[in-house]
Amino acid sequence: MITINIYYKGTNGSARRFAYEMEQGGTVAAIRAEQGNIRYEYFFPKNDPETVLLIDAWEDQAALDRHHASPMMKTITDMREKYDLHMTVERYVSYGDVLGDEKYIRN
Repeated sequence: MITINIYYKGTNGSARRFAYEMEQGGTVAAIRAEQGNIRYEYFFPKNDPETVLLIDAWEDQAALDRHHASPMMKTITDMREKYDLHMTVERYVSYGDVLGDEKYIRN
């Protein structure tokens, strides 16, 4: 699994308006329906009202490549431009287990 954290930074509430429009306009639902999407969720840091965190997870690189090649990317790019957002990106690859951390996880 590949997980990508995207921090969208705006001004005057633009990042939150972006996330709201992505959700309400159906773009998020369309991305979640794409083959290989595992997670696509926005979060709001309580100490930074001008940043929105997107956690975006895909089954594998092929699924992510299909998403990047889809017309959906133009929609996302246009929305980022509309709200004048800047991004910081982190990428993580999961290996299927938590490498001995099970004893720290409460189910």
